[in-house]
Amino acid sequence: MELLIAFSLLIVLIEVQEQISCFSLSIPASPGYYQDGDFVIGGLFSLRVTARDNKIKFGFNDAMVIPEAVIVNLTKNYQHVLAMVFAIEKINKEPNILFNMSLGFYLFNDDFFETKAMETSMALLSGASPPIPNYSCRPEKTDKLVAVIGGISTGISTQISRVLSLYNVPQISYAPFDQSLGTRNQLQPPYQFPVHTAALYHGIIQLLLYFTWVWVGLVVPDEMRGELFIKEITEEMINYGICVAFAEKDPVFPSFGQVRWYQLIVHLIMTRVVIAFGDTHDFLTLFFFIICYAAFGNIWITTSDWYTAILPFKQNGIYIPFDGALSFSVHKDEILGFKDFQKSVQPRKYPYDIFIQDVWSILFECPHVYEHVVKKLSQCEQNGSLSTRSLNVWDMNTSPLSYKVHEAVYAITQALHEELSLRVNGDSFDKCGLQAPLPWKLHPFLQKGKLGRNINEENIVTQEDSATKLDIFNYHSLQNGTKAQVKVGEYLFESHSVQHLSLNDKLINLGVYNNQIHFSLCKQSCPLGFRKIPVGWYAICCYYCVPCPAGEITNETGMDQCFKCPEDQYSNKRRNQCLPKIIAFLSHEDTLGMVLVSVAISLSAFSAMILGLFIRYRDTAIVRANNRNLSYVLLVSLMLCFFCSLTFIGQPRTLTCVLRQMIFGVVFSVAVSAILAKTFIVVMAFKVIKPGSTLQMWMVTRLSNAIVCCGSIIQVCICAVWLGTYPPFPDVDMQSEYGQIILLCNEGSTLAFYCVLGYLGFLASLSLLIAFLARRLPDTFNEAKTITFSMMVFCSVWISFIPTYLSSTGKTMVAVEIFSILASSAGLLGCMFLPKCYVILLRSGGHSRKKFFK
Repeated sequence: MELLIAFSLLIVLIEVQEQISCFSLSIPASPGYYQDGDFVIGGLFSLRVTARDNKIKFGFNDAMVIPEAVIVNLTKNYQHVLAMVFAIEKINKEPNILFNMSLGFYLFNDDFFETKAMETSMALLSGASPPIPNYSCRPEKTDKLVAVIGGISTGISTQISRVLSLYNVPQISYAPFDQSLGTRNQLQPPYQFPVHTAALYHGIIQLLLYFTWVWVGLVVPDEMRGELFIKEITEEMINYGICVAFAEKDPVFPSFGQVRWYQLIVHLIMTRVVIAFGDTHDFLTLFFFIICYAAFGNIWITTSDWYTAILPFKQNGIYIPFDGALSFSVHKDEILGFKDFQKSVQPRKYPYDIFIQDVWSILFECPHVYEHVVKKLSQCEQNGSLSTRSLNVWDMNTSPLSYKVHEAVYAITQALHEELSLRVNGDSFDKCGLQAPLPWKLHPFLQKGKLGRNINEENIVTQEDSATKLDIFNYHSLQNGTKAQVKVGEYLFESHSVQHLSLNDKLINLGVYNNQIHFSLCKQSCPLGFRKIPVGWYAICCYYCVPCPAGEITNETGMDQCFKCPEDQYSNKRRNQCLPKIIAFLSHEDTLGMVLVSVAISLSAFSAMILGLFIRYRDTAIVRANNRNLSYVLLVSLMLCFFCSLTFIGQPRTLTCVLRQMIFGVVFSVAVSAILAKTFIVVMAFKVIKPGSTLQMWMVTRLSNAIVCCGSIIQVCICAVWLGTYPPFPDVDMQSEYGQIILLCNEGSTLAFYCVLGYLGFLASLSLLIAFLARRLPDTFNEAKTITFSMMVFCSVWISFIPTYLSSTGKTMVAVEIFSILASSAGLLGCMFLPKCYVILLRSGGHSRKKFFK
């Protein structure tokens, strides 16, 4: 029992100490800008960037002493504060909106620091700074907070949501839309403004195509929406033939070694056009890096107004903006009366506005003094106006983020109006005892508005499908306060098939390029006569240029494929034009044709001379041996073989195509059959016939004649079948010789052609075999050895002919066949008859048939 009493007393002491802490900490260490009202809207803005210790202690007595070092003052972000103040003042002037009740605000600066964003969120809830987690230091009836507007980035919005969602307090983020905000572990995700991604993606693509920039880089924040941007826009770019050279993720505050600057420098050198997705606060470090390395001459395309959010770099007294860059911004009408309100803003008008102190000292370059820890401005430019400031430090035009803040105030007001209307209609409206509604009661009304939590919600999809208008701005150099941001075009997106891009080229300034529109390519277009060979992943933009193959051309630059010339044409050496082909064939006027004709006629004449010699000495033993009639037949057939080669020369016609193969086959079969008959006589003369038997010699002679006739008739039958089925015919060859149409004879039936050659080979092989067996018979008047040698030459020529013929094309094929005919015929003529001519001319009279048989 005593322990229970002691524990109860301890709890009471803790609660008393907590109340004392709330009272003692009523003077905030992180002051805000407060204006009382029946309902209070919290606001968390980022007016500067500071570097500070990440370790924060929350305790009953520990003061929050966090050293701050200002990196940059975001003076133009003060317009976000003014947009909220202006909206609330305007609403309070209309008593019917909130039933004669007023709106107040409690504004904090989170210094673009996530930890301080969480701290200020707790301060909004507890009413004290430093905050007391899970406690409220306000009296019960003065807790008027209904909703909060903030923050400027995904990271800050997430930290705010982690605190506010625990108490179900509505939060409207004016940061760029991030799908991941609706999928994280917050109990109550923040409301976001709808996004126009399809319009933005297609607007960027149409701008790139307008300038023929197809090789670009991407720079995105190192968070989920950056990943999604890379994925979605890359897919769209590929459909239009645009390639992404690199995609860099840039953290807002990179730690040492987190950003590989050398790699980014290489990318900027190699890629002229870079697309940056995000606001200025997403690339604070990168922004100053770009300024320092402006000599690279890159053209930047931004998806928001970078310049209006940061104080530009000053060099030699001249402000250096994002010169030559292009930016996209959703078209918004100016907030009625907001410019006049900005002109009227002065420190004297808003003495409790603690943020105007720093902004005014920077904009008007006035020093400030410290009195009782609170900074107060000196007397310089107290009556100054923001409208007199140059564009490099202040812009009177409503920025996209200021427009979102203004719309968020009206969204909360609309929700309050609907909630109060229900109470009025339910007769529960008591102005005297009225308290602000619990924050969670506004959720149903906010959800019915134009805000949404997830990209898949119907209201966002509806806005995506409606017509979206984007303004395109160009950054110009600033000198003496001249205007730096110029609207140069518009892009209207209605659907994927209905898009309109309008640009004023005269107003566009691309910085160091002096308005010379240039290409941004991985490689220049391939010239005429060349085609592209893809290289790696970016096959659309990066490629090798290779010449078109023979017979193909390209008549335009940058073609992916060469196209073939018509069959009766060929490509020139440059492969950019098709020329008519020259008709060619093996004619008598060609050097090769003249040589072959001369050789054929000479060998025919030589054969005729040998035939005349044999007729002149027909009664000699050397001529009479082995049947002189067969010698006559052989010489005549060889003579015809030489002449038949002439039919292969000249322009092919139907008659010549048919006759030349038929004559060749029949005449050669007669010649080889005669040699076979001669071989048969030699064997019979020494193996069968008895000396002096006239009958037996007569029978052998008749049999040899029958061999010649039968051998020739079989070849004639083969040729007749050939002619009756698929005879040779004139044809053209357009592929074998470059730039020429070869006229030739098509053999028709290839099988029949090789049957003719096969039959000749059979006769020659049989003659060779028989002559080889008879080679050892007595030498005198024995033709076995000469027949063996001649058949070896004949077979060698035609065996070599087959592979050579098959591998030849055009006129060469015809020349190979003529050469084989001449070579084989000359081999037979020389081997068979030159030894006999030698005997007849030089040793005639020394031999006789009688002596031969003794």
